[in-house]
Amino acid sequence: MENNQQVGSKIKAIRESKGLTIEDVAERSSLSTEQIYRIEEDIELPSLAPLIAIARVLGVRLGTFLDDHDEIGPVVCKNGEKDKSISFSNNADDARKHMGYYSLAKSKSGRHMEPFIIEVTSSGEELYAQSSHEGEEFIYVLEGSIEINYGKKIYRLSQGDSIYYDSIVAHHVHAISGESARIMAVVYTPF
Repeated sequence: MENNQQVGSKIKAIRESKGLTIEDVAERSSLSTEQIYRIEEDIELPSLAPLIAIARVLGVRLGTFLDDHDEIGPVVCKNGEKDKSISFSNNADDARKHMGYYSLAKSKSGRHMEPFIIEVTSSGEELYAQSSHEGEEFIYVLEGSIEINYGKKIYRLSQGDSIYYDSIVAHHVHAISGESARIMAVVYTPF
């Protein structure tokens, strides 16, 4: 997952360009200095929640960390172009690599949504650390079946099913034990 390293280095470069220390970002984002350091040095795969908090502190959109370019018009992503993935985690050590994110709009500037194709593999775990962040998410299952822990409820979705929810509610998306799935997800975070 080559782009993982780009996320950390982009955060560090933006932070330094704004004259902020790791301590400044930690204090303003309510994250620990150790977590910011681990993200910047690519030791820790961040979940969306810390990335959104860091983006807010740095005054940039989430997409800035995900290989932003400056295309103003439409962006077309051909099937063979989805070969670079970005990984996020839910901050649980045992679940850091259960999802590979393939951005569908990485070169679109000024975007407010982050569309992804996500390969979801079974982590073999039955307990999941839920996360929450500002915004909304839409998920459409392309192949296989997934389970979404959303607050205290559990939703099972199969091929052709979809769900739209507020991301502020603690949630976790995962494949059903022993299976894998492929989904399209659109994440919206207000800026």
